[in-house]
Amino acid sequence: MKKSILLIVLLSFVFASCSIYQSIVNVSRLKFKLGTVANVRLADIQLSGKNKLSDFSPFDAIKLTSAITKGSLPISFVLNIDVKNPNDGTGGYSSTTASLVSLPYRLYVDEKEILTGDISAPVTIPGTGEATVIPLSINFDLYKNIKDHGFESLVNLALNISGTGNGNSRLSVVTKPTVNTVIGNITYPGELTIVDKEFRDK
Repeated sequence: MKKSILLIVLLSFVFASCSIYQSIVNVSRLKFKLGTVANVRLADIQLSGKNKLSDFSPFDAIKLTSAITKGSLPISFVLNIDVKNPNDGTGGYSSTTASLVSLPYRLYVDEKEILTGDISAPVTIPGTGEATVIPLSINFDLYKNIKDHGFESLVNLALNISGTGNGNSRLSVVTKPTVNTVIGNITYPGELTIVDKEFRDK
């Protein structure tokens, strides 16, 4: 009798451990994708509604030329990261909310590393199957960071980044996320490259 009870207890512990382990594995494998780019400003000029160099007004052209003459072409924008939690209640496991506690990232433009950063506070990712948007505020100087481009090429690059130009955004983010689980924080074993074409978890 005692052996039967002990066996039941052990089996219950094993099944519970497997369930917890699988939930941890799922939660720690959040899926990431580059989302929209918003509020793009080049030399303090709003790029919304602009698709090519000729869309800039004469006053805008003066501001851009003046900035380049001074050796600077600052750009700022909000880069939205879309995150999905795979633990959405399917596959025999209950829906589990994930907490992304750290997202240390390196931003690349045309495969050139531009800057580094991290989220300022943990982000809750519900297990609903819907994407949660994490906005990253990006600011850097195009002219100082990408010196092998001419004036028109830099402006076109900014338009491409904004998503309105002819071509891809040419952005990518490399990160090594840390997720909070029932047994503590888990950091991804390797770096993850986030692009705009598909959700990735590794």
